Amino acid sequence: MKKAAKFFTLLVGIVVMFSGVAKAEGFDIGADVVSRYVWRGTQFGDGIAVQPWLSYSFPGIGVEVGAWGSYDLSDEDASEADLYVTVPLGDNFSFTITDYFFPSGGFDDYFNWDEDGSHTIELSAGFEAANFSLLAAINVLGNDTENSKYFEAGYSFYDKDDYSASVFVGGGDEVYTTDGEFDIVNVGLTVSKDIFSASYIINPDLETSFLVVGVTLQP
Repeated sequence: MKKAAKFFTLLVGIVVMFSGVAKAEGFDIGADVVSRYVWRGTQFGDGIAVQPWLSYSFPGIGVEVGAWGSYDLSDEDASEADLYVTVPLGDNFSFTITDYFFPSGGFDDYFNWDEDGSHTIELSAGFEAANFSLLAAINVLGNDTENSKYFEAGYSFYDKDDYSASVFVGGGDEVYTTDGEFDIVNVGLTVSKDIFSASYIINPDLETSFLVVGVTLQP
């Protein structure tokens, strides 16, 4: 636990020194309601999920801290409560530290960041320019002792009549695949309009697909 806390604090201090100016400041709250929780090509739970969030963007330094959760209405074991810190690096890059916490299956000791706990700490770097986006992520602490990696590329190709559409492809290793070897696990299309969205997702590694619809509730 102490090791994780020191590591987290050190990284936050480093990235703050290189942070830019925030594009939006202050608090943000909201929630998504989705037909299924599918993340990076993997389904968590088998029913409708409510996914609330709370964040704060610090004025002047560009750092955002937040909490995000997911709660399946039919499966109490498919719960998640995460914390994150995101720092913009210039106009196009960002750096994020995420603490994923899965309080299910009896592993609900929040202050246990060891290998037998329910925390996974991930470091990720993002890039956005025009209609393109890139993501690279690696698990560095917690219950993932294999340091799983994930990479994703996205492209927004449509924005007309209040509709927007984007495609994405992502791949990972270890916890993301059936045999631990790197493979493509997340290929899909997302279409959004106003507060509504729909995604068709294929996981070639699992040889399965998902159609997910969602509604965003935000004041």
